[in-house]
Amino acid sequence: MLTVLEIIKRTTDFLAKHGVESPRLNTELLIGHALGLKRMQLYLQFERPLTETELAKLRPLVKRRSEREPLQYIIGTAEFSGLTLKVDRRALIPRPETELLVELVKERCSTPPERVLDLGTGTGAIALALARAYPDAAVVAVDASDEALALARENATALDLAERVDFRKSDWFSAVAPGETFGLIVANPPYLTLREVEEAEPEVKRYEPHPALTPGEQGTEALQIILAQARARLAPGGWLALETGIAQHASLRALAESCGYAQIESRQDLTGRDRFILATA
Repeated sequence: MLTVLEIIKRTTDFLAKHGVESPRLNTELLIGHALGLKRMQLYLQFERPLTETELAKLRPLVKRRSEREPLQYIIGTAEFSGLTLKVDRRALIPRPETELLVELVKERCSTPPERVLDLGTGTGAIALALARAYPDAAVVAVDASDEALALARENATALDLAERVDFRKSDWFSAVAPGETFGLIVANPPYLTLREVEEAEPEVKRYEPHPALTPGEQGTEALQIILAQARARLAPGGWLALETGIAQHASLRALAESCGYAQIESRQDLTGRDRFILATA
């Protein structure tokens, strides 16, 4: 019988041969998931022999990862702003960059907004993080995908936030009444160009939902709609916060200026690249 450490070494080599980034980390997380152990617990059991039943549970997980299915889809969860979210192929996997967007929003909105709108909610990550951060705010979360909305509702229920968030099927603002205004509108819309999707890692282009990755050839199509229509939906002094592509800020800032936003900021992600636009009514 092979020990945990021997399986870790063999699986790490196997995943590395298939081009998986950070193969040792992936291996440890997959084995921990199969055995119901956290990574630290796994380290304390390196000499433990694995039974055939345990190996039979692990093998299909490793195969899926070797085929470049995202680790989060295999494990079924992702951490986001202190929340554990269910993730699957119905929606985009939440990214660390989007966690930073939430932090930037909380810096700007030190006075809690009365109403929050999350455009293109996906897993519900942003809406649920802000519902937790602003317990008195009315949060509306929209998405054009029925499947994504179903997943977001599942996450809201699991986090005991279902009564806090109004989920709506909406193509951006189509299900938002003309008179509705918000102290905060936030969005992580699709912003990759078609070429960027084609050049992306297999985990992205093969498995994540294409409409959540790109809005079209230029990558800015959705952001242009949001910038053009959000201004009239912001309450006085309200904030619009957007995650964007790293080469899009010049054109988006020019559009924001033409739409009459009072204050416009570009902010960088953790790698120092322009990633976020924040603007006020």
